[in-house]
Amino acid sequence: MIVAVIPPHLFAAVAGGIGLFIGFIGLKNAGIIVANPVTFVALGDLRLPGAGLALFGLLLIGALSVWNVRGAMLIGIVATTLVAWFGGQVVMTPEPYSLSALTGTAFKLDIAGVFGLSGKHGLGLVEILFVFLFVDLFDNIGTLVAVTKRAGLIDAAGRIPRLNRILMTDAVATIVGSMAGTSTVTSYVESAAGVQAGGRTGLTAVVTGILFLGTMFVAPYAQLVPLAATAPALIIVGGLMLLPLTEVEWEDPYSAIPAFLTVAMIPLTFSIANGLAFGITAHAALKLLRGRITRADWFLLAIAALFIIRFAWMSGGA
Repeated sequence: MIVAVIPPHLFAAVAGGIGLFIGFIGLKNAGIIVANPVTFVALGDLRLPGAGLALFGLLLIGALSVWNVRGAMLIGIVATTLVAWFGGQVVMTPEPYSLSALTGTAFKLDIAGVFGLSGKHGLGLVEILFVFLFVDLFDNIGTLVAVTKRAGLIDAAGRIPRLNRILMTDAVATIVGSMAGTSTVTSYVESAAGVQAGGRTGLTAVVTGILFLGTMFVAPYAQLVPLAATAPALIIVGGLMLLPLTEVEWEDPYSAIPAFLTVAMIPLTFSIANGLAFGITAHAALKLLRGRITRADWFLLAIAALFIIRFAWMSGGA
């Protein structure tokens, strides 16, 4: 029902906003963009090794891409990593690691404490649960919309095929993650890299999952691949995800205002959920003010009201 109230122009805006988000993360990881107390962000020192490596990787992946070389991003990441190794830019400081450490958090649930029944915690944890539910749900929906849009999997009617199965997978993963004691498990925006490489089926996710499972046994050695080597792939994928923005009718304020708020707020607030919330709320408000609201839009208004309450609650210091 939530996905159904998102209009087509917001589908495109979410995809574009996440593209900017991914690109921003890549530029930050590369050291090309850095924090600045006056201007918030600024150009980093491009003479530093990390920024130089990232620019080399960006140029290499870009060149391979325009020549339509398959696996351009993977080749670029590996080549940049090798340059970093030979240039002495990779410093390995592996820490002691054991899978037995998982027992420190796995299955350490205190359900009674969440509701204040055991005396260990107050009801404040219920508020925390609501926030995590909200962020997980709308981050997942935003990512889902953007990635399926980029993959061309949305049908002519604007529907996402097998949507319930996708959401159920995310829900089960969230439960399993919480049982293991880790942070909230959700779909990730970097999935767009797999889509860009040609992935269109669940096999892409299965292979990625197996590789992540394998990294559990070699986690300390992930430092062998520097951030400067993976950043160029994020930058290029982020740029390519801006294509759906051409579908927004920018000359029509009814479409342009919610779309712009969505595109801008995703990277600037560092939250897919916030960007989607601004877009849906603006869409509902403009639809109401324009006199286009019908009884069928009751759920859209309910979602918008929930967003407004959430923003008011967050602004109150909660």
